[in-house]
Amino acid sequence: MKKNVVFMACVVNKDRVKKYSNFDYFHYYIKNMHILLLVAHGSRREESNIEIESLSEKISTLKPKEFDKVIPAFLEFASPSIPEAIKECADLGATKVTILPYFLSAGVHITRDIPNEISEASQNTPGLDIQIANYFGSRDEIAEILMKTALDIK
Repeated sequence: MKKNVVFMACVVNKDRVKKYSNFDYFHYYIKNMHILLLVAHGSRREESNIEIESLSEKISTLKPKEFDKVIPAFLEFASPSIPEAIKECADLGATKVTILPYFLSAGVHITRDIPNEISEASQNTPGLDIQIANYFGSRDEIAEILMKTALDIK
């Protein structure tokens, strides 16, 4: 006896509801997932790592249309590491990952360590398009943010 199966999915994205009754369209949507990976140094102090996780969640609440998900990752001392987070992105079905280094200056971590970690991880995820954004400290707005912070005395 042959049974017909109807596949129905509902995807909520950026205040719009998309309904798919055709698996191919739903599969296309999932296959084109773009994840923002917020990469921080990592700390032996757990509270500092929790701050980065919280920042990732805050970025997610901004509902950036360019990214389907925001995930934190750490260079050292905390999990997930950069390779673990990239693998997680691939496991979630992402096709594109943007790495955002949350660092203030272009030291050895920006110029060597992070690119090496990404290069190594990308060998295990060949179908994943990984791009590295400029590090946070490269932004012109940093001076203004620092001044606002200096004047925010409690």
